[in-house]
Amino acid sequence: MIQLEHITWSADGRVILDDLMLTIASGTYAVLMGSTGCGKTTLLEVLCGLRRPQKGRVLIDGCDVTSLEPRERGIGYVPQDLALFPTLKVYDQIAFALKLRGLTAAARVRELADELVISHLLDRQTETLSGGEKQRVAIARALAASPKFLLLDEPLSALDEAMRGEAAAMLQRIQQQHQLTVLHVTHSQAEATQLADLQLRFERGRVEPVFRPF
Repeated sequence: MIQLEHITWSADGRVILDDLMLTIASGTYAVLMGSTGCGKTTLLEVLCGLRRPQKGRVLIDGCDVTSLEPRERGIGYVPQDLALFPTLKVYDQIAFALKLRGLTAAARVRELADELVISHLLDRQTETLSGGEKQRVAIARALAASPKFLLLDEPLSALDEAMRGEAAAMLQRIQQQHQLTVLHVTHSQAEATQLADLQLRFERGRVEPVFRPF
């Protein structure tokens, strides 16, 4: 379970996260929507540990992780720009988190490469890959250390329309196969409708569930 309690974060005199409360139950695929620049990415960065909230607590399965480093939180994160390392081959991109923890990488890298159908790319530099291939590499890297939680910031935005449906189905399959709790940021109502167990909207520094009439 993910819980954010009274999270506040401000920058340049502007309140981005305003006493924000959020609970996402384990095993949920949650989709967060909101306008550009409203603070969705900041929320993900606070949750995974890249930003420290000025007030409030981040809890993972009931444990306060507010002061923990990102690698200690059991969270995989795929940023919108994917943040692939320009000098590393695909194999080393995926192995990065494992090597950082002093773990053996080879079997896990091969397993994820097979699952995401990128085994033939392991010796390639990322600059030679298509947008869809880069996305799969970034997802494999996020999954390498077997996180329980996966944060996705606009994961389908760089893909053309023909690829989005297939990529969304892949994300759904990954979530179920790895038994992940997912928080997926998007502008697309179609993505939210296809993927979400829980739809959320970010407005004025706070997150609220989207209620739809039946």
